[in-house]
Amino acid sequence: MAETRKLKYDEAALRTLTRDDLEALEIGAGILGTGGGGNPYQGKLLALEALKAGHEMKLLATDAIEPDALCMSIGGIGAPVVGVERIREGREGLRCLRAMEELIRMPVDAIVCEEIGGANSMSPLVTAALGGLPILDCDGMGRAFPEMQMTTFSIYGHSSTPSVMCDLHGNAVIFSHAVSEVWHERMARACVVAQGGGAMLATAPMQAHFVHQFAIPRSYTKAIALGEAVIRARRMQDDPIQAVCDLEGGRRIFNGKITDLKRHLRGGFAVGDLELAGFDGWAGETASVAIQNEFLLFRRNGVVEVTVPDLIVLLDVDTGYPITTEMLRYGQRVAVIAIPCHDLLRSPAALEVVGPAAFGYPDIAFSPLPKAA
Repeated sequence: MAETRKLKYDEAALRTLTRDDLEALEIGAGILGTGGGGNPYQGKLLALEALKAGHEMKLLATDAIEPDALCMSIGGIGAPVVGVERIREGREGLRCLRAMEELIRMPVDAIVCEEIGGANSMSPLVTAALGGLPILDCDGMGRAFPEMQMTTFSIYGHSSTPSVMCDLHGNAVIFSHAVSEVWHERMARACVVAQGGGAMLATAPMQAHFVHQFAIPRSYTKAIALGEAVIRARRMQDDPIQAVCDLEGGRRIFNGKITDLKRHLRGGFAVGDLELAGFDGWAGETASVAIQNEFLLFRRNGVVEVTVPDLIVLLDVDTGYPITTEMLRYGQRVAVIAIPCHDLLRSPAALEVVGPAAFGYPDIAFSPLPKAA
């Protein structure tokens, strides 16, 4: 099928990603992942193996592909902590792609990233490279969220089924129809628990004009730029945390040491809370962060200050490197920064799906962080 495919994009518009791009993406995707999306280091290793095997990763702007081109979104599903002990086989995404093409009896023209956060930034690159397809410079979240219906694609009207889920054992599961995006998430979540807590899932392809309108734009470009900013600041002995804030219009809201950490698996999610004791300018203060795969709420001295869908990011206070939820440890010294989310996540329709109430906090109102002037 791939050999006879008619290209629906200008090959001159493609950007070939390098090893240096992947090194920067590891950092930037960890930042945008707000603690979730899977461990970006492990995702990078799979991507590097694909490069080493001679596959190329081609990035394409969403306006450089024909409007009727079919674009398949893909990402990992499961609890991030599972990925630390259970490494992916690496070809789950390719099996999803081939099963989807067989299911719909049409070729897919491009791959779309479900969420730019963490390892989920890398997995679509590997799928695209192994499948000989470009990946669009966008994603469905602009960060990471724990549930599948929490994409801009679903929020703005796309039906995710039929979908295909593949695990490292070679199993392939097809969800032919779900009555709602929430039901799709429930069924897929139950399935991934049976598969050991981690799998890849590809959703029904979208036409490129829909992706261009409703995806979070230039997310790969942004993540790579964030990683490059951290690397450059460390090389120049500047403050990498300030470099991240400057690039994304964010602000540092706390420096603290982790004094307590509760984290466990529940229903295919890593859930819990962490407690922080402040130091430097925050000495004598306390803070806490609620977790469901990602960082959901930030409280200072018991008062909520930042909530989803805005980004709550934990960085190593010395290196500026992101810390994902599965890598949290007692005694770590972290900087908490807050970054405004994209406007597509701030509409009334979006807040019904990704606002605090959607995560079990109906009494907490979303108060958007101000955007940089």
